[in-house]
Amino acid sequence: MKRSTFLLSLLFLASLALAQNGYKPQMSILGDSYSTFKGYVEPAGNLAWYPRDSKNDCIAVEQTWWHLLANKMGYRLCKNNSYSGATVCNTGYDKNDYSDRSYTTRMNDLGSPDVIFIFGGTNDSWAGSPMGEFKYADWTPADLYQYRPAMAYLLDYMQKRYINVKLYVILNNELSPELTNSTIEICRHYNVGCIQLRDIDKQLGHPSKKGMQQIAEQIEAFIKK
Repeated sequence: MKRSTFLLSLLFLASLALAQNGYKPQMSILGDSYSTFKGYVEPAGNLAWYPRDSKNDCIAVEQTWWHLLANKMGYRLCKNNSYSGATVCNTGYDKNDYSDRSYTTRMNDLGSPDVIFIFGGTNDSWAGSPMGEFKYADWTPADLYQYRPAMAYLLDYMQKRYINVKLYVILNNELSPELTNSTIEICRHYNVGCIQLRDIDKQLGHPSKKGMQQIAEQIEAFIKK
């Protein structure tokens, strides 16, 4: 008991020291077009969807959900590894091989953050990527071309790779019921918070300025709940 109390005291003092030194928790993003903005994604070769000028009124980086959230929560951006059109699994549009941009390919390149937001599944739903079966171990290369085993592999890897880092999955609205329900089930299996977005305002299928604000507010509410 005395040892536990002592360790808790050390943790409290360490946290207090960080706060007094102005430390801000770092966040990283593993995402698709919804999280891109030209000049603010890494690696620099990742395709960016935003900005789209008059076709979508989110035209400034300060209007993106992650920039808004960082200001609301006091985060500092560590790395935004988002890629427009990317799927979680390796099967993309027209059944093409997306292993060069999939989430399972980019998941090991997120820096050293305190919190990671995984915002994906939208393109898997839109592209009609194969769902596969629920599988939580012994994945094969072929499994990663299907959404369910790829999503499980992703979360399993990230929990082991990013030790003591808080993980959140952000789930878009208006996706297929099968993918939505599967994502919720897989997040539950790994005890990862799943933030289900609701009634997001969009233009060209992507969050508008208002939609970005809604996303930031819904994430903040989930974290503070």
